[in-house]
Amino acid sequence: MLIHAQFRFEAAHRLPNVPEGHKCARLHGHSFRVTVWVAGDVDAETGWVMDFAELKAAFAPLHDRLDHRYLNEVDGLENPTSEVLAAWIWERLAPTLPGLARVDVQETCTSGCRYEGPGS
Repeated sequence: MLIHAQFRFEAAHRLPNVPEGHKCARLHGHSFRVTVWVAGDVDAETGWVMDFAELKAAFAPLHDRLDHRYLNEVDGLENPTSEVLAAWIWERLAPTLPGLARVDVQETCTSGCRYEGPGS
């Protein structure tokens, strides 16, 4: 079974490694949407995979590090593409979130990525 919780944050960034003249090299911002997926068996007693409150608590420190920030100044996000951001979130959630299965990052209503762990 898969469960998920969705989080939103506002942040600015620029992409330093794009070709000269690329619009994303300029400072700009997004209303990011992150969906964190957890896989597991449904507990016979509780009837759930995990308490959604636990999932939200696991993401809260990351939200604080990302929301209303200039992502390029966050350690590990010097080149803050959606792909790098998804892996960054995974690396910080995996040690404390059993069953972490997927991290989706959407930077616009039509663009984003899905990360399912190292090698995905």
